[in-house]
Amino acid sequence: MPKSRSLTGNWPVARRLQAILLIPVLVALGLGGVRVKNSADTLGKAEDAVRVAELVRAANAYASDAIDERDVSVIPLLKGERNAPAVLAARRATDADAEAFDRAVARAPRTAGLARRIALVRAGERRLPTVRADAFTGRLTGVRTEESYHAVQHPLMELSNELGFGSSNQASFGRTLYAISLTQAAESLIRSIGTHLLVEDRTALAEGELPVQLGSFSSYAYLEQVALQEYAGAGTARDMTRLRAALADAERKGAQRTAKAAREAKAAGLAFVAPPKLSVMISEIAGGKPVEQLAAEGITPESFFAASTLAFDTYRGIEVRLTDTALADARTVAADARQDAIVTGSLALGAVLASVLLAAWVARSMSRGMRRLSASAIEIAEQRLPAVITRLSRAVPGRPDTRVTPIPITTTDEIGEVARAFDHVHREAVRLATEQALLRGNINTVFTNLSGRNQSLVERQLALLTELEGNETDPEQLANLFRLDHLATRVRRNGENLLVLGGERPTRRWDRPLPLVDVIRAAASEVEQYERIELSGVPEAEIHGRAVTDLVHLLAELLENATAFSSPRSPVRVTASRLPDAQTLVEIHDQGIGLMPEDFARINHKLVNPPTVDVGVYQHMGLFVVGRLADRHGVRVQLRPAAAETGTTSLVMLPGTVLWRDGGRPEADSPASVAPPAPVRARARSGADGGAPLAGGAAAAGAADPFDGHEAWGDGIPAPGSTGPSEPTGRTGPGRRTGRAAGPPEPPAPSTSPGSSAHSHHSHRARRVPRLTRRTGEDG
Repeated sequence: MPKSRSLTGNWPVARRLQAILLIPVLVALGLGGVRVKNSADTLGKAEDAVRVAELVRAANAYASDAIDERDVSVIPLLKGERNAPAVLAARRATDADAEAFDRAVARAPRTAGLARRIALVRAGERRLPTVRADAFTGRLTGVRTEESYHAVQHPLMELSNELGFGSSNQASFGRTLYAISLTQAAESLIRSIGTHLLVEDRTALAEGELPVQLGSFSSYAYLEQVALQEYAGAGTARDMTRLRAALADAERKGAQRTAKAAREAKAAGLAFVAPPKLSVMISEIAGGKPVEQLAAEGITPESFFAASTLAFDTYRGIEVRLTDTALADARTVAADARQDAIVTGSLALGAVLASVLLAAWVARSMSRGMRRLSASAIEIAEQRLPAVITRLSRAVPGRPDTRVTPIPITTTDEIGEVARAFDHVHREAVRLATEQALLRGNINTVFTNLSGRNQSLVERQLALLTELEGNETDPEQLANLFRLDHLATRVRRNGENLLVLGGERPTRRWDRPLPLVDVIRAAASEVEQYERIELSGVPEAEIHGRAVTDLVHLLAELLENATAFSSPRSPVRVTASRLPDAQTLVEIHDQGIGLMPEDFARINHKLVNPPTVDVGVYQHMGLFVVGRLADRHGVRVQLRPAAAETGTTSLVMLPGTVLWRDGGRPEADSPASVAPPAPVRARARSGADGGAPLAGGAAAAGAADPFDGHEAWGDGIPAPGSTGPSEPTGRTGPGRRTGRAAGPPEPPAPSTSPGSSAHSHHSHRARRVPRLTRRTGEDG
């Protein structure tokens, strides 16, 4: 049963780290969000408290001016002066306070308790116009006028109970403010009713009205004392100290005012009676004494109103101070809550951002290290290590360069440990490649030693065979000597193959130029079925002496391949042509079955890139040798399908570096007796670019590729070692053969007709192509 793949199995390292850090980030974000929400709620409540305090301050000012309007209007209204300036001014002040209160209501929070209290205020406000119109008339007489303003003043006064947010005891604070407001209201009623009793003609009062007024006056005086006791019980010691100081200041002002009035009366020559204290005035008025008797005691409407006004202003000052204190406390709490919300939000947001940035930085640093490690590993596997192995394979044995550049990661974490481990693997791989290179060098040395020993014996054998051929007159024996001669030549070529495998130069040396036609004939002489090889159209060109031996070896391998993998009764044609770019093209045509396209591409790839010496080289020695020899002299070799239905064409492009030029001048383009075939000349003139890559290097600059006339099979074919069709190793069945470039197999028995043994000695000599005589030394 296959194992289930993990959900994060294919995630990058950065994403995994981000997923790991996501949970604590979310937890921190949640906790920070809760803290920010609490701070925001506190800020909202504090701001609501500020708006409530502003509303209470506006309400207290509204209430104070409303009852002050009542008190100021007593004397003018009782005299019938309903539009007196004092009355109109007082009413304007009350209306202005009403507008300010409306604006404060618009900003106030929408709470149930506050809405209920504001509704009571609105109900009292709707009665205010009627009270103003009916004050001190038959419709609203006596104490009813004074008490009617209570419908407006009392709901406004009760708003004080909504204050106190941020204080240690909200209920105590509201109670204190309510008590001082009640004291102020009682003092206002005392002032209003007392003034009414001192001004109004008591003889004109209805029966029983005066006792009612006196009873109300005494009741409100008692209420004032009760309110003061409530203030003392609800307020703090500081509140009582503040009240006593304010009352004492009011008494000093009253004494100063009395002294001033006495001085003014004395200066005017009038009699002046100093009024008693306010408490004495209230007691005397409540006793029901006549106005004349009260005046004799100094209790007049003016002195009583002035003394009561001092008390009224004192209570109002305490009320305003408490209201302003509540507003200031609410604003302080709101400012603290706002600062706390900003700080908390900033810290929470900063913590989240720092966590995200830290996670991103850690993830990026790790993923960057992983990517650098991956890129370095891929570079080592695909570029550096193959380059080192290639360099070691070509290095001088015993002195290979085994230096390894470490991966540029210097950290000591797990990524750094993996990098060091990969460096160790890299060094081990280079060490193994070094050992392989040394082993290969030793093998090459063995090849060279064995080849040198065999070459010496083969040369002596060939010299002996040449001597025997010259002295033999029997045709049959001479034919046998010729066959033995060719076998020895093939043995010599196999020995030279060992030298090529070992990277050595051949032992045979040629120190002077040789005509191209002789080079081709010398190559044909090393092929067993030389009689099938036909030469035509070979131009008059000479090959440089340093390339003669290798070129003979290269052409011999190709000719051996052409004769071995084609019908024994079919000829192998060799043509050559000079090209306008001073290169020479040699073509070898056979009429064999041919190869598949992928085989052509694979063989041509190996001709361009000869493989390293390994087991596969011995299976395809001819292919390796041709590629090495071509690469040595800049010769390009390529196999193409023949123009006919079957067969293979081997193309050998000889660059100008291997052609001999007399006196440094290019050779004249004068062909031999037979001109190149027309297709070859047409290809030489063609400028099409369709040929596959050629072995041995690129064509001269500006010259057309002489292989363009042939179909290209090399595009997209994988290099050796990659996945692709299996390597051809020989005949695979009827109608197909592979391994054209492999080493020549044992040749089949000569196909001769009956009676061939009766061929004359001269016919054998005519059919035999002379071998290339060995030249050694510098002087030949």
